[in-house]
Amino acid sequence: MTNHSDPRCLHNLSYHPRWQHNSIKVKRKRHLRTVVTNSFNGCSEFDSLSISPLSSRSSKPQLSPSTTQCTRSWWENWFLLFLLMFSFLPCQTWATTFKVALVGPWTCDLLYSKALPDLAARLATSRINKDPYLNKGYWYDYTLINEDCKSSRALARFGDLEGYGSAFLGPANPAYCSAAALYTKEWDVGMLSWSCLKPNMKKGKMYPTFLRPLPLSSHVLFTVLRYFRWAHVAIISEDTDIWEATGKELASSLRALGLPVTPVVTMESVKEGPRKALMKVRETDRVRVIIMCMPSVLIGGQAQYQLLTTALTMRMIDRGYVFIPYDTLLYSLPYKDTSYYQLGNDTKLRKAYDGVLTITMDSGERNFYEAFKDAQDSYEIRSNTPPEQVSPFFGTIYNMLYYTAMAVEQARASSGRWVTGEILGESEGGFEFEGFNQHLGAGKNDEGMQASYVVLDYSGMGNSMYSTHSLQAAHTDGKTGGLKYLGRSIHFAGSTPYKDSSCWFSPYFACSGGIDSVTLFFLLLVFTALCGSGLGVFIQFKKSGRVGFSFGGGGGNGGSSKVVLTLDDLIFINTQVSKRKLNDDSIMKSQADMKTPHHSVSGRSYLASTPDSSNVAVFEGDWVWLKKCPNGSVSSVNSNTEDFFVKLRDMRHENLNLFLGLFLDSGIFGVVTEHCSRGSLEDLLSNDEVRLDWMFKSSLLMDLIRGMKYLHNRDITHGRLKSRNCVVDGRFVLKLTDYAFNDILIAQNIDMGEEKPEDLYWTAPELLRSSSLRKKGTFSGDVYSFAIIVQEVISRSPPYCMMDMPAKEIISKIRDPPPLCRPVVSVDEAPLDVIQVMKQAWSEEAEKRPTFEEIFKQFKNITKGKKTNIIDSMLRMLEQYSSNLEDLIRERTEELEVERQKTDKLVAQMLPKSVAQALKTGKPVKPEHFSEVTLYFSDIVGFTTISALSEPIEVVDLLNDLYTCFDAIIGLHDVYKVETIGDAYMVASGVPTRNGNRHAAEMANMSLDILHCIGTFKMRHMPELKVRIRIGLHSGPVVAGVVGLTMPRYCLFGDTVNTASRMESTGLPYRIHVNQSTVDILNSLKLGYKIDVRGMTELKGKGIENTYWLVGKEDFDKPLPIPPDIHGGSNHGISLEEIPPDRRQKFLDRQKKMN
Repeated sequence: MTNHSDPRCLHNLSYHPRWQHNSIKVKRKRHLRTVVTNSFNGCSEFDSLSISPLSSRSSKPQLSPSTTQCTRSWWENWFLLFLLMFSFLPCQTWATTFKVALVGPWTCDLLYSKALPDLAARLATSRINKDPYLNKGYWYDYTLINEDCKSSRALARFGDLEGYGSAFLGPANPAYCSAAALYTKEWDVGMLSWSCLKPNMKKGKMYPTFLRPLPLSSHVLFTVLRYFRWAHVAIISEDTDIWEATGKELASSLRALGLPVTPVVTMESVKEGPRKALMKVRETDRVRVIIMCMPSVLIGGQAQYQLLTTALTMRMIDRGYVFIPYDTLLYSLPYKDTSYYQLGNDTKLRKAYDGVLTITMDSGERNFYEAFKDAQDSYEIRSNTPPEQVSPFFGTIYNMLYYTAMAVEQARASSGRWVTGEILGESEGGFEFEGFNQHLGAGKNDEGMQASYVVLDYSGMGNSMYSTHSLQAAHTDGKTGGLKYLGRSIHFAGSTPYKDSSCWFSPYFACSGGIDSVTLFFLLLVFTALCGSGLGVFIQFKKSGRVGFSFGGGGGNGGSSKVVLTLDDLIFINTQVSKRKLNDDSIMKSQADMKTPHHSVSGRSYLASTPDSSNVAVFEGDWVWLKKCPNGSVSSVNSNTEDFFVKLRDMRHENLNLFLGLFLDSGIFGVVTEHCSRGSLEDLLSNDEVRLDWMFKSSLLMDLIRGMKYLHNRDITHGRLKSRNCVVDGRFVLKLTDYAFNDILIAQNIDMGEEKPEDLYWTAPELLRSSSLRKKGTFSGDVYSFAIIVQEVISRSPPYCMMDMPAKEIISKIRDPPPLCRPVVSVDEAPLDVIQVMKQAWSEEAEKRPTFEEIFKQFKNITKGKKTNIIDSMLRMLEQYSSNLEDLIRERTEELEVERQKTDKLVAQMLPKSVAQALKTGKPVKPEHFSEVTLYFSDIVGFTTISALSEPIEVVDLLNDLYTCFDAIIGLHDVYKVETIGDAYMVASGVPTRNGNRHAAEMANMSLDILHCIGTFKMRHMPELKVRIRIGLHSGPVVAGVVGLTMPRYCLFGDTVNTASRMESTGLPYRIHVNQSTVDILNSLKLGYKIDVRGMTELKGKGIENTYWLVGKEDFDKPLPIPPDIHGGSNHGISLEEIPPDRRQKFLDRQKKMN
């Protein structure tokens, strides 16, 4: 037996808050501890008894050692023996303190400094020690340790923290997180850090004391990126050690999961830093997703503000780049009933934030701000700091401390010993607890704490965000499950980002430049078959190949990975009607439906059609072609068809027309492919206006050979090869389509029926003699079909056109020779070698026909190794064939269309759409009488004083920010903004569009929303001075008309306008002043409006009338500002105390000058 005490027991006894001693007593206790330790072996609970609370708090005088030695009696020996026996009890029988050391940059980083870590830890430990489940073993305490923002100094300091805590919560710097875990391993204390981003830290015994207090952020990001199929991402970090290390470690973690993360850029803290970082991203191919490692702009992060606004200036927002904040993964960002004045008051940021997709922990029944306010109201948090000024990481600190206590208590109860670092690191998990504002749990198998996440989007309007997708807590491991669609689509500011191949997210396949996913699939299939487990992997792969996603519905079966498409995914259009022939009504209808993607696409107007009458549709903004099934009724798509189609869809080649999905709706079944603007090869050959020389023709044939060689190398037969199944895109590149279409019909058990004789010209003789072979197709049969197409290209005429006999007779001669029936081609129309290859390809004996590999080599010899592409041919024919003229005209037409839309939008902002349309067509606009409308007037209280205290540019910014906020609100209601004059804001409902008697309700709802918005509005230059407005409403008749020719204005006339203005001028701050006429309409609607009687009020020019206050509505739960208690009835002034001190002297000087 060793002759020393257990240092862990001694160390933790000193942590208990009840052991408060002065230095003299501590020296005495140390002396006593030494005596006892030398006398007894084992655990040192004897020491804890020797320094019991009674002895530490005793006020009795202490006897000297000599007196004690002289007066020792026999009962003291028995008492000493009792103490010796009692000391052998286990350590946990004593109520020792378990202290958690919180390590973080609490003073040098915005995210952590605004989180109020001391208050969060104090609240958590207070509730933990009151929890009946947790107070059975330990008393929990904490200590706050400030982490240096320089990585080198932070690591050096961490090495000196031995003995500071029984467990460490932190550090926050990923640069030395692994090294810190080795320190805690040596000290045998637990370490829970959210910054350790290595995915496999718990594998092996390298870090036995480590435990994750949050889900691994890279796994959550990987799950989201996998759902949207965004593999190529970039990372931009703030120029601090913590965030720079976070960006690099996050990149390594995502790369370990298989994603090609590049570039990883540190944004320099200079003026051109954001632009330089974004330029590096923009120069990288296929990168459209940027992860921002820096504090969020919503909590005051200036680096992110500079980055986003610079991206807006560089046109990256409207070009489809998506920005994802990293820091929001670490906390629960409020979004339900939450407004961010940063978005409402800053137009530039509002436009830039439209390109931001936020991933954050989901809130429970209360968001963070509400939970913080409740804790303040119950005096658990003794701080007057508004919740909106606190970083939501406050709640994360609370949750991590509570999780630590739950894990410690679980380990203590199961082990029966002091909870060391290794014991804590082996936490079983599986428990649940209530976090700060959401329900949380602990995963099993060393998964650490688990929480649900939500994807938030911002529409570019207003000052609040909304949720689009959710991620359950059990699916945050990056392996199982995915996002769940919540019913509202993501609003992309520009085009949708590129979608990458699913192989980037598969643990079984590696995306590489030399081998495509299909080849890798077959290689893996052969390998697993040899291993004896090929079947299981094959089934699993096929299942995973059908997992899709959606921006607008159905969870995981939408978007471009969706196999079966319906009318919800496709918009069928009539391409025969030119846009220039649309009449005025259709133009107005398309403009009115711009917000509905099912009626307009990318701002272009089309006439809608049905799949019965059109094969052209719009899918995700692009034109597509629907190849319909010839006949047969299909009720559902079976799994075999889906599996085979997924294989076809994953094939990529320049000369293959890509498959996009299967279509099944309205009794129609078919295949959706890309749309090629030039039509089929048959159409091109029959168009006499297109001149084709031999270089042009040979380029088309080489495209055909390359496409067929690619298919045959992958053991896929075309089966339906003919000139009408070869399409030509806008660059005159030939692409194969309808390949393996017969196999799809066979998998779906659809009878192809009898084909017309003229459709069998391209069918090989042996296939004409066997219907079963014709259904499946053969490689040699495809070669025969190629030969017939060569004849069409050479002679620019249909097959067998030189034979004057009906099609049925020609097919009969081909099927049953002799004599041999083939087309006749003149040797003058093409090189002799080409004609020879054509004749070999249509040989009667299938085994004598060359393969496409051999045909490709022969054509290369014919062209003497030159790369014959259509671009080279067009350059040589530039003077004779100006193909770029069409593109130029289209480009100019689109530019003209864009400018026309801009002009229409500008006119629509100045005048009602109906009035603007009449003025554009030259029709006179007659004044119109409206028998019942509701008018709204508001102005700023004390605007004259505010103007005197402000510079002119500051006044302009104030009005611009305020009216931008108002404009966003009126867009949600059936109202029309009439005009703004200075600080006066006039809105009408019921004019120019009549809406029955709903005008009063629309105006009342809008007024309540504006009053709610003004409660959180702050001026940029004087944020401490509240902006108060007065609102007046009145209902009655008006006359509306357009006044003036230069800058015409839509104006309202009548006594109703004057009365509404008087209602506003006699109102009070933060009040909605309502006239009797409006009250009567609101009461008749019975919608639950809350109206208080103001009493008799004198209206200038109207006399004394009974007026009212609109104070709310039954289902309106947004907070409204509290009206000030104004003495003497004044409603115009701003008191001297409200004026900021730095501008108060300016106001006094102005008053003195006026007096």
